[in-house]
Amino acid sequence: MVDATDATFEEVVLERSFQVPVVVDLWAPWCGPCTTLGPMIETIVAATDGAVELAKVNVDENPTVSASFKVQSIPAVFAVRNGAVVDQFIGAQPEAVIQAFIDRLTPVRSEADVLAEQGASTGDETLLVQALELQHDHPVAIPALAALLIARDDVDGALAILGRIPETPETRRLLAEARLASREDVATTAVDTLLDDLLDRVKDDPDARQEFLDLLETLGPEDPRTLTYRKALASRLF
Repeated sequence: MVDATDATFEEVVLERSFQVPVVVDLWAPWCGPCTTLGPMIETIVAATDGAVELAKVNVDENPTVSASFKVQSIPAVFAVRNGAVVDQFIGAQPEAVIQAFIDRLTPVRSEADVLAEQGASTGDETLLVQALELQHDHPVAIPALAALLIARDDVDGALAILGRIPETPETRRLLAEARLASREDVATTAVDTLLDDLLDRVKDDPDARQEFLDLLETLGPEDPRTLTYRKALASRLF
């Protein structure tokens, strides 16, 4: 279980939902039914042993997430898979209804799933390749293998397999890392220095603009420098 916030929602819910279904429990401390429903959801999700994950969102502290779900009353529970809502219910529910809700999300694990999960957790390239032989677009095996290929400077290999699956925040970051891997200055120069130097060239140099955007991807949305430099980029381009 994780506590998702406006800042982390994309990573811990949307991005994660491409690997496992994520149940989003929208609640607030003052909500009586929430205090009854929440523990039941936590127990039932925990019993899936990782096949389904739970993200709790305090609507008072995270208005952006609440607004994105168009929530008018709580508790409100949503199931997210592959970045989209696939099921939901509103209000307190009996345990049997919650169990059925979670059961509908519990996937049947294939041999490719098992190999991909083991390979991703251990960094075993052989297992990841075997998983992709069974399912060429496995959403867990591809990012894990791409990360290993980037680490050993096989950029072309990483770019090729990343093209097999739809873009996600994780694949955007990996693509950025792959493109930056061939640039010696990235490994030896502070990110702030690189970004400052690139700002003078982003308007007229497409390569500089792409490198600038790739550096921001590797920083991630939680790094305060990302927003600062995105604003600086916009001011240079428009």
